[in-house]
Amino acid sequence: MTITVPPLQATDTASHPARMREVQKFARRFLRNPLGVAGLAILLLLVLAAALAPLLAGHDPYLPDLAGRLAPPGATHWFGTDELGRDIFTRILYGARLTLLIVGLVVVTSAPLGLVIGAAAGTAGGFADAAFMRLTDVFLAVPKLMLALAFVAALGPGIVNAALAITLTSWPPYARLARAEALVVRDSDYVNAIRLAGGSELRIIFLHVIPMCISSVIVRMTLDMAGIILTAAGLGFIGLGAQPPLPEWGAMISTGRKFIFDQWWVATIPGCAIFIVSLGFNLLGDAMRDLLDPHLRRRA
Repeated sequence: MTITVPPLQATDTASHPARMREVQKFARRFLRNPLGVAGLAILLLLVLAAALAPLLAGHDPYLPDLAGRLAPPGATHWFGTDELGRDIFTRILYGARLTLLIVGLVVVTSAPLGLVIGAAAGTAGGFADAAFMRLTDVFLAVPKLMLALAFVAALGPGIVNAALAITLTSWPPYARLARAEALVVRDSDYVNAIRLAGGSELRIIFLHVIPMCISSVIVRMTLDMAGIILTAAGLGFIGLGAQPPLPEWGAMISTGRKFIFDQWWVATIPGCAIFIVSLGFNLLGDAMRDLLDPHLRRRA
Protein backbone atom coordinates (compact mmCIF):
# COMPACT_ATOMS: atom_id res chain seq x y z
CA MET A 1 0.00 0.00 0.00
CA THR A 2 1.36 3.37 -0.99
CA ILE A 3 0.83 6.36 1.30
CA THR A 4 0.98 9.75 -0.34
CA VAL A 5 2.19 12.56 1.88
CA PRO A 6 1.13 16.02 0.73
CA PRO A 7 4.08 18.33 0.19
CA LEU A 8 4.72 20.88 2.93
CA GLN A 9 5.55 23.52 0.38
CA ALA A 10 1.90 23.81 -0.61
CA THR A 11 0.96 24.94 2.89
CA ASP A 12 3.86 27.38 3.04
CA THR A 13 2.98 28.73 -0.38
CA ALA A 14 -0.64 29.19 0.59
CA SER A 15 0.38 31.15 3.70
CA HIS A 16 2.34 33.75 1.73
CA PRO A 17 -0.71 35.52 0.22
CA ALA A 18 -2.32 35.66 3.68
CA ARG A 19 0.82 37.23 5.15
CA MET A 20 1.02 39.73 2.32
CA ARG A 21 -2.62 40.67 2.87
CA GLU A 22 -1.90 41.27 6.55
CA VAL A 23 1.10 43.44 5.70
CA GLN A 24 -0.94 45.42 3.17
CA LYS A 25 -3.76 45.85 5.67
CA PHE A 26 -1.29 47.08 8.30
CA ALA A 27 0.25 49.52 5.81
CA ARG A 28 -3.17 50.89 4.83
CA ARG A 29 -4.14 51.41 8.45
CA PHE A 30 -0.83 53.10 9.15
CA LEU A 31 -1.19 55.45 6.18
CA ARG A 32 -4.60 56.50 7.51
CA ASN A 33 -2.83 57.92 10.58
CA PRO A 34 -1.33 61.26 9.45
CA LEU A 35 0.56 61.83 12.70
CA GLY A 36 2.17 58.40 12.46
CA VAL A 37 3.18 59.09 8.86
CA ALA A 38 4.68 62.41 9.98
CA GLY A 39 6.66 60.63 12.71
CA LEU A 40 7.92 58.02 10.23
CA ALA A 41 8.91 60.80 7.81
CA ILE A 42 10.94 62.52 10.55
CA LEU A 43 12.65 59.23 11.41
CA LEU A 44 13.48 58.54 7.76
CA LEU A 45 14.81 62.08 7.41
CA LEU A 46 17.05 61.49 10.42
CA VAL A 47 18.37 58.24 8.95
CA LEU A 48 18.99 59.86 5.56
CA ALA A 49 20.76 62.81 7.18
CA ALA A 50 23.02 60.44 9.08
CA ALA A 51 23.73 58.23 6.08
CA LEU A 52 24.32 61.07 3.61
CA ALA A 53 26.09 63.47 5.96
CA PRO A 54 29.38 63.49 3.98
CA LEU A 55 27.45 64.28 0.78
CA LEU A 56 25.09 66.89 2.23
CA ALA A 57 27.64 68.70 4.37
CA GLY A 58 29.68 71.39 2.68
CA HIS A 59 32.15 71.93 5.51
CA ASP A 60 34.31 69.99 7.92
CA PRO A 61 32.43 69.40 11.20
CA TYR A 62 35.63 69.51 13.27
CA LEU A 63 37.90 72.05 11.56
CA PRO A 64 37.81 75.49 13.30
CA ASP A 65 37.62 78.71 11.30
CA LEU A 66 38.12 81.53 13.77
CA ALA A 67 37.75 84.15 11.05
CA GLY A 68 34.12 83.12 10.55
CA ARG A 69 33.14 82.44 14.18
CA LEU A 70 29.56 83.18 15.29
CA ALA A 71 28.43 84.04 11.76
CA PRO A 72 24.62 84.32 11.46
CA PRO A 73 22.58 81.98 9.23
CA GLY A 74 23.05 82.83 5.57
CA ALA A 75 23.79 81.50 2.11
CA THR A 76 27.25 80.19 3.04
CA HIS A 77 26.29 78.77 6.44
CA TRP A 78 22.60 77.87 6.47
CA PHE A 79 22.40 77.56 10.25
CA GLY A 80 25.31 79.89 11.05
CA THR A 81 28.57 79.00 12.75
CA ASP A 82 29.55 78.29 16.36
CA GLU A 83 32.14 79.90 18.62
CA LEU A 84 34.97 78.20 16.70
CA GLY A 85 33.64 78.99 13.24
CA ARG A 86 32.39 75.46 12.53
CA ASP A 87 29.29 75.12 10.34
CA ILE A 88 26.29 74.26 12.53
CA PHE A 89 24.33 72.62 9.69
CA THR A 90 27.23 70.24 9.09
CA ARG A 91 27.53 69.44 12.78
CA ILE A 92 23.79 68.79 13.02
CA LEU A 93 24.07 66.26 10.20
CA TYR A 94 26.99 64.47 11.81
CA GLY A 95 25.28 64.71 15.18
CA ALA A 96 22.41 62.65 13.74
CA ARG A 97 24.87 59.76 13.48
CA LEU A 98 25.69 60.00 17.18
CA THR A 99 22.00 60.19 18.04
CA LEU A 100 21.19 57.04 16.07
CA LEU A 101 24.25 55.30 17.55
CA ILE A 102 23.15 56.00 21.12
CA VAL A 103 19.53 55.04 20.44
CA GLY A 104 20.62 51.86 18.68
CA LEU A 105 23.03 50.82 21.44
CA VAL A 106 20.45 51.38 24.15
CA VAL A 107 17.53 49.72 22.35
CA VAL A 108 19.39 46.56 21.30
CA THR A 109 20.65 46.04 24.86
CA SER A 110 17.95 47.30 27.24
CA ALA A 111 14.90 45.82 25.48
CA PRO A 112 16.23 42.22 25.25
CA LEU A 113 17.61 42.41 28.79
CA GLY A 114 14.32 43.57 30.28
CA LEU A 115 12.34 41.16 28.09
CA VAL A 116 14.29 38.11 29.27
CA ILE A 117 14.26 39.15 32.94
CA GLY A 118 10.53 39.91 32.96
CA ALA A 119 9.54 36.80 31.04
CA ALA A 120 11.68 34.56 33.27
CA ALA A 121 10.38 36.16 36.46
CA GLY A 122 6.72 35.98 35.42
CA THR A 123 6.98 32.38 34.20
CA ALA A 124 8.97 31.05 37.16
CA GLY A 125 7.05 32.88 39.90
CA GLY A 126 7.89 32.40 43.55
CA PHE A 127 11.19 33.67 44.94
CA ALA A 128 12.70 34.42 41.51
CA ASP A 129 9.75 36.62 40.60
CA ALA A 130 9.88 38.49 43.92
CA ALA A 131 13.65 39.02 43.73
CA PHE A 132 13.65 40.32 40.15
CA MET A 133 10.67 42.60 40.72
CA ARG A 134 12.15 44.12 43.89
CA LEU A 135 15.32 44.85 41.92
CA THR A 136 13.16 46.43 39.23
CA ASP A 137 11.39 48.54 41.86
CA VAL A 138 14.74 49.88 43.07
CA PHE A 139 15.62 51.07 39.57
CA LEU A 140 12.16 52.53 38.98
CA ALA A 141 12.20 54.39 42.31
CA VAL A 142 15.07 56.65 41.20
CA PRO A 143 14.55 59.16 38.36
CA LYS A 144 16.14 57.85 35.18
CA LEU A 145 18.38 60.86 34.55
CA MET A 146 19.74 60.86 38.12
CA LEU A 147 20.47 57.15 37.93
CA ALA A 148 22.16 57.59 34.55
CA LEU A 149 24.26 60.40 36.03
CA ALA A 150 25.39 58.11 38.83
CA PHE A 151 26.33 55.30 36.45
CA VAL A 152 28.15 57.50 33.94
CA ALA A 153 30.01 59.27 36.74
CA ALA A 154 31.26 55.88 37.90
CA LEU A 155 32.06 54.65 34.38
CA GLY A 156 33.57 57.89 33.11
CA PRO A 157 32.48 60.29 30.37
CA GLY A 158 32.16 59.09 26.79
CA ILE A 159 29.50 58.13 24.27
CA VAL A 160 29.75 54.36 24.89
CA ASN A 161 29.66 54.79 28.67
CA ALA A 162 26.69 57.15 28.32
CA ALA A 163 24.84 54.54 26.23
CA LEU A 164 25.68 51.84 28.80
CA ALA A 165 24.47 54.05 31.64
CA ILE A 166 21.19 54.73 29.84
CA THR A 167 20.81 50.99 29.19
CA LEU A 168 21.18 50.23 32.90
CA THR A 169 18.31 52.62 33.63
CA SER A 170 16.04 51.67 30.70
CA TRP A 171 15.46 47.93 31.14
CA PRO A 172 13.00 47.93 34.12
CA PRO A 173 9.89 49.06 32.14
CA TYR A 174 10.48 46.24 29.65
CA ALA A 175 10.82 43.77 32.49
CA ARG A 176 7.53 44.93 34.01
CA LEU A 177 5.81 44.69 30.64
CA ALA A 178 7.15 41.20 29.91
CA ARG A 179 6.25 39.98 33.39
CA ALA A 180 2.65 41.12 32.95
CA GLU A 181 2.41 39.23 29.66
CA ALA A 182 4.08 36.16 31.17
CA LEU A 183 1.59 36.03 34.06
CA VAL A 184 -1.22 35.77 31.51
CA VAL A 185 0.46 33.19 29.29
CA ARG A 186 2.14 30.87 31.81
CA ASP A 187 -1.10 29.14 32.94
CA SER A 188 -2.79 29.01 29.53
CA ASP A 189 -3.91 25.68 28.13
CA TYR A 190 -1.32 25.42 25.37
CA VAL A 191 1.55 26.18 27.79
CA ASN A 192 0.29 23.50 30.20
CA ALA A 193 0.11 21.10 27.25
CA ILE A 194 3.73 21.88 26.43
CA ARG A 195 4.71 21.14 30.04
CA LEU A 196 2.83 17.83 29.96
CA ALA A 197 4.63 16.95 26.73
CA GLY A 198 7.97 17.44 28.51
CA GLY A 199 8.85 20.93 27.34
CA SER A 200 11.37 22.72 29.54
CA GLU A 201 10.78 26.09 31.18
CA LEU A 202 13.46 27.64 28.99
CA ARG A 203 11.63 26.43 25.90
CA ILE A 204 8.39 27.90 27.20
CA ILE A 205 10.03 31.24 28.01
CA PHE A 206 11.92 31.73 24.74
CA LEU A 207 9.53 30.10 22.27
CA HIS A 208 6.12 30.88 23.73
CA VAL A 209 6.20 33.66 26.32
CA ILE A 210 8.68 36.11 24.78
CA PRO A 211 7.03 36.05 21.30
CA MET A 212 3.76 37.11 22.96
CA CYS A 213 5.52 40.20 24.33
CA ILE A 214 7.08 41.38 21.07
CA SER A 215 4.28 43.70 19.92
CA SER A 216 4.08 45.44 23.30
CA VAL A 217 7.86 45.78 23.44
CA ILE A 218 7.97 47.33 19.96
CA VAL A 219 5.47 49.97 21.03
CA ARG A 220 7.41 50.65 24.22
CA MET A 221 10.68 50.92 22.28
CA THR A 222 9.34 53.53 19.88
CA LEU A 223 7.96 55.57 22.76
CA ASP A 224 11.20 55.26 24.76
CA MET A 225 13.45 56.47 21.96
CA ALA A 226 12.50 60.09 22.60
CA GLY A 227 13.41 59.69 26.27
CA ILE A 228 16.72 58.09 25.30
CA ILE A 229 17.56 61.06 23.09
CA LEU A 230 16.68 63.54 25.85
CA THR A 231 18.70 61.62 28.45
CA ALA A 232 21.72 61.42 26.12
CA ALA A 233 21.40 65.15 25.39
CA GLY A 234 21.22 65.86 29.12
CA LEU A 235 24.39 63.88 29.76
CA GLY A 236 26.11 65.68 26.88
CA PHE A 237 24.92 69.05 28.19
CA ILE A 238 26.69 68.58 31.52
CA GLY A 239 29.81 67.11 29.92
CA LEU A 240 29.31 63.43 30.79
CA GLY A 241 28.22 62.23 27.36
CA ALA A 242 30.00 62.57 24.02
CA GLN A 243 33.17 64.60 24.45
CA PRO A 244 34.39 67.51 22.29
CA PRO A 245 34.90 67.87 19.41
CA LEU A 246 32.15 65.31 18.66
CA PRO A 247 29.03 67.12 17.35
CA GLU A 248 26.59 65.77 19.92
CA TRP A 249 23.45 67.92 20.09
CA GLY A 250 23.35 68.22 23.88
CA ALA A 251 27.00 69.26 24.02
CA MET A 252 26.35 71.81 21.26
CA ILE A 253 23.59 73.37 23.36
CA SER A 254 25.91 73.45 26.34
CA THR A 255 28.62 75.38 24.49
CA GLY A 256 26.06 77.65 22.83
CA ARG A 257 24.22 78.70 25.97
CA LYS A 258 26.83 81.40 26.59
CA PHE A 259 25.77 83.13 23.37
CA ILE A 260 22.02 82.58 23.64
CA PHE A 261 21.10 86.28 23.79
CA ASP A 262 23.30 87.63 20.99
CA GLN A 263 23.97 84.58 18.80
CA TRP A 264 20.78 82.61 19.41
CA TRP A 265 21.35 80.10 16.59
CA VAL A 266 24.32 78.42 18.28
CA ALA A 267 22.13 76.80 20.95
CA THR A 268 18.68 77.07 19.36
CA ILE A 269 19.37 75.01 16.23
CA PRO A 270 20.59 71.88 18.13
CA GLY A 271 17.66 72.31 20.52
CA CYS A 272 15.24 72.36 17.60
CA ALA A 273 16.86 69.20 16.22
CA ILE A 274 16.34 67.40 19.54
CA PHE A 275 12.74 68.63 19.72
CA ILE A 276 11.84 67.56 16.17
CA VAL A 277 13.43 64.11 16.44
CA SER A 278 11.85 63.46 19.85
CA LEU A 279 8.48 64.56 18.49
CA GLY A 280 8.88 62.22 15.52
CA PHE A 281 9.58 59.21 17.74
CA ASN A 282 6.60 60.06 19.96
CA LEU A 283 4.25 60.38 16.99
CA LEU A 284 5.48 57.09 15.55
CA GLY A 285 5.15 55.39 18.94
CA ASP A 286 1.56 56.58 19.36
CA ALA A 287 0.69 55.31 15.90
CA MET A 288 2.29 51.91 16.56
CA ARG A 289 0.40 51.63 19.84
CA ASP A 290 -2.91 52.29 18.04
CA LEU A 291 -2.08 49.73 15.36
CA LEU A 292 -0.74 46.95 17.57
CA ASP A 293 -3.17 47.27 20.49
CA PRO A 294 -5.59 44.32 20.04
CA HIS A 295 -8.53 46.20 21.55
CA LEU A 296 -8.09 49.18 19.24
CA ARG A 297 -7.49 46.82 16.32
CA ARG A 298 -10.83 45.12 16.85
CA ARG A 299 -12.57 48.48 16.86
CA ALA A 300 -10.89 49.63 13.62
